[in-house]
Amino acid sequence: MSPNQPRPSLPHHKLIAYQLVLELVQLIARIRIRNAKLREQARKSAASAALNTAEGAARQSQADKSRMYAIALAEACEAAAAVEIAGALGACAPSDVEAVVRLACHVKNVLSRLVH
Repeated sequence: MSPNQPRPSLPHHKLIAYQLVLELVQLIARIRIRNAKLREQARKSAASAALNTAEGAARQSQADKSRMYAIALAEACEAAAAVEIAGALGACAPSDVEAVVRLACHVKNVLSRLVH
């Protein structure tokens, strides 16, 4: 692709919510969660939140969009809960739990505005 051509864009690329959920995916991938099942659940749920946000952006009807964003919101909360549980079990640093919860709250607030 030449520098003068516009960069290809998909519907979810325009969403702040998608960018925030990607940050959550990256943060959860970076932190150390010593419980393998909770680590996998946190990563899977965060990825699902991103995928559902992207799918919602591509849907045509408002009802479909809203449903997908609601699922994404729930998945982001589940990812945060997995990290919180890991923290409660001593399998994740308190500072990492705090960072994930803070970002997940921001994701929840933004996605909540997209659910009608």
